Amino acid sequence: MRSEKLTRAWFAVTAVVALTGPVSQVVATANDPGGRVANLLCFFTIDSNLLVAATSVLVALGRHRGKFFAVLWLDALVGIIVTGIVYQVALAGLYELHGLSLFSDTMLHRVTPILFVLGWLVAGPRGALTWRTVWWSLLYPLAWLAFTLPRGAITGFYPYPFLDAAALGYGRVTINCVVIGVFFTVLAIGALLLDRRLSKKSLTISATTP
Repeated sequence: MRSEKLTRAWFAVTAVVALTGPVSQVVATANDPGGRVANLLCFFTIDSNLLVAATSVLVALGRHRGKFFAVLWLDALVGIIVTGIVYQVALAGLYELHGLSLFSDTMLHRVTPILFVLGWLVAGPRGALTWRTVWWSLLYPLAWLAFTLPRGAITGFYPYPFLDAAALGYGRVTINCVVIGVFFTVLAIGALLLDRRLSKKSLTISATTP
């Protein structure tokens, strides 16, 4: 019971943090003369933080059951890992940020990924992931690309340099998308396998505990 309360409290805090990043980014963008709030939903970072917030709320409320939740959870987990890694590898330092923008950037790319992944490693939820969950989870990055790329072709706005078809051409962008898609899939499979291992470890500990 104590462990369950701590888990709920952890993910309640995670939900607040995961919402703080997008909300502060909306405010920062609205106050920027050249910013457009409508562009924010094109960012994989924003979408993944919102998924983290939604699934963390469900865990905090004790309503993390069912196949649909499992898909959302895996999308949130892999999405926020991709967010943190891609940011550190390809995006950090591209822009000089100050004030609220810097705060939002830190919450979105550093604090939320750490909190959510640590929560999953330590507390779960366990045993919800299956191979079917992995394949269904791939709809998230595909839907994001299906929205972002056509919108970019129409508006001229691409959220990340590696998606800028106007500058790189569709051939290079396609390669970049395939690489990220494979990366997402590998992480999803890795999460499934690690979840099964951690589930077995939890059962072993429970069985040997007096």
